[in-house]
Amino acid sequence: MPEYQAPLKDMKFAINELADINLLNDLPGFEDATPDMVGAILEQAAVLANEVFSPLNQPGDEHGAFIEDGLVVIPPGFADAYRQFSENGWQGLSQSPDYDGQGMPYLVQSAVSEMWVSSNMSLALCPLLTSGAIEALFAHASEALKQTYLAKMVSAEWSGTMNLTEPQAGSDLSAVRTKAVPDGDHYRITGQKIFITWGAHEMAKNIVHLVLARLPDAPEGIKGISLFLVPKYLLDSEGNVGEHNDLKVVSLESKMGIHACPTCVMSYGDQGGALGYLVGEPHNGLACMFTMMNHARLEVGIQGVGLCERAYQHALAFAQERVQGSIAGQEGRVTIIHHADVRRMLMQMRALSESTRALSYVAASAYDQARRSLGNEAGQRAQRRIDLLTPVAKGWCTEIAQEVTYLGVQVHGGMGFIEETGAAQYMRDARIVTIYEGTTGIQAMDLVGRKILRDQGQAIGELIAEMKLFKADLDAQGDEFKSMQVRFSSALEALETTTLWYLEQVSSDPDLPGSIAVNYMMLVGYVVTGWLMAKSAIAAKRIINRGSNDIFYRNKISTATFFCEHVVPRAEGLKSTVLSGSVSTMSIDIESF
Repeated sequence: MPEYQAPLKDMKFAINELADINLLNDLPGFEDATPDMVGAILEQAAVLANEVFSPLNQPGDEHGAFIEDGLVVIPPGFADAYRQFSENGWQGLSQSPDYDGQGMPYLVQSAVSEMWVSSNMSLALCPLLTSGAIEALFAHASEALKQTYLAKMVSAEWSGTMNLTEPQAGSDLSAVRTKAVPDGDHYRITGQKIFITWGAHEMAKNIVHLVLARLPDAPEGIKGISLFLVPKYLLDSEGNVGEHNDLKVVSLESKMGIHACPTCVMSYGDQGGALGYLVGEPHNGLACMFTMMNHARLEVGIQGVGLCERAYQHALAFAQERVQGSIAGQEGRVTIIHHADVRRMLMQMRALSESTRALSYVAASAYDQARRSLGNEAGQRAQRRIDLLTPVAKGWCTEIAQEVTYLGVQVHGGMGFIEETGAAQYMRDARIVTIYEGTTGIQAMDLVGRKILRDQGQAIGELIAEMKLFKADLDAQGDEFKSMQVRFSSALEALETTTLWYLEQVSSDPDLPGSIAVNYMMLVGYVVTGWLMAKSAIAAKRIINRGSNDIFYRNKISTATFFCEHVVPRAEGLKSTVLSGSVSTMSIDIESF
């Protein structure tokens, strides 16, 4: 099984040419984020990903996680890998220096997170959840809680989780029943939570659970939910780990993928109530949790990127070695990469992988711009952009991961169906990313509802206007980019037409948003990535014109051309689907299904 090698050249290209690290470098607090510094950080991360995380990936999948004598047993080597991750300060890369973080842009964190996921998704999920918990506490916790917990979490000495749903609730958090009863300066938490990623383990010295629960006077529904910090171990008067809190892991879910990651059913308060501390205002827990969830949604989009890259590398290595069949003009049997259909699949995997990276990195850059420019027009525009792109980055990139990992198995042929080759693991692991932190349908409804209707198309209008300006630049490139010009122009027209039509029609058809949301979101994804891939081709051409002979840049143009010719035209089909509206979707009575 080939080991992962971080695609540093393409990552640096996307950071420099698409996400514009120089723009971030000019913002307050990011003065150290120069291209050279960022490149050095990525190279160091690649060592840990390539040499430590990656070799544990397939053995971890085979070993899995399980409970023995009340403790969660994780695969051999994971604890040591996590220790190296912690000791080298990776958890705090983009966190505030006020809590011993390094203060790098989230863009840099995103690139590093891609490496962790590509090399070992199950292990990477632990620090990912901790990052989200840090974001929620930093934004909403009292100063006392911040001072007590954040530095330990930023160092990865303590890990974090989010505890949202329950057996009867699913995505409907209004049905949450976990209770929180006031008891002096804290609360007693009782209830059960499911799907808690890394909810129990021994890699970290403490686990900080963020738990949604209801106060005794809470109103029904979403507005009655509060957020609580519930540590695995209570702290003594000096802030050191003390006695075990009244919480435990009941069982681990038996899952389709991410076998090495313990996904826990957690029970709180079996002995009278787990001690917890209110985060934010009473009954405002969902708003606090959304800080964590929006961050996590960007991170899950990055998971899609990482899985695409790993599946592509694995399929490419197999195609370069697997001998089968013959082709005209060459004697003897050949490796399968010589066959045009295999080349098609590999090009599709390559182009889709690079497009997900472009989208996720540009979204991360907008996130940084919004955080550091807040209050001025540039910051407000960046906030509208990241609000718009978050559901697309999560939804589109994870759906694309289904396609890329599927193709990875297909390139392997029958051997892809055999677990020992490793190709199937990426497909199994990828299946969850369209579901957790909000399904594809939830992301799409967020896009057409909160992000399109709320501002009557302002944010999407700004994005379309920017892409129109770019189209003039693309058209000026001449015949070399002719196919990109034609395909992107048609796709952009499809996006503008469907957006205007939706805004005109939605008020008279309550079924319209749900009927067209996913197709519209995918259309947005194809158009935005078509823009970014064409933009990358222009950047590569500019570098070539300056005298570079590096084949990477010529290949970048070829990959972008393939993407625009073979992938971007999907936008026109989606336009037709969206404009069909809701009639046929809703035409069969429920009783007739």
